[in-house]
Amino acid sequence: MAADHELITLTVQEYFEGWCDADAARTGRVLHRDLVKRSRADDDGAVLTEDPVLQACAGGGGTRAADRRVTTGIADVCGDIASAVVSSGPCREYLHLVRTGDGRKIANALWLPQ
Repeated sequence: MAADHELITLTVQEYFEGWCDADAARTGRVLHRDLVKRSRADDDGAVLTEDPVLQACAGGGGTRAADRRVTTGIADVCGDIASAVVSSGPCREYLHLVRTGDGRKIANALWLPQ
């Protein structure tokens, strides 16, 4: 179980650090190809998939984050699936992760700006 928690935390760290560094390749390594990322339903573009997320990353979407601290809480791990709550300077995200042949991948994200 401790190894699972460490891998989940590392996956989340890669996701956020890649985003803040505008490193789409790094971010892309931890995203599931069928990623769905949602914000509040009343926001424009409330649903994003992998390609738009990576395009926003490459365009510097996360580089404006002055506070790059990330706190990851593992809500649950059940075999090949997991849920994490992530607090960072720019946002709060609830992530669902799945174990694949290439490691843990973020399959779903629900987020709000902080």
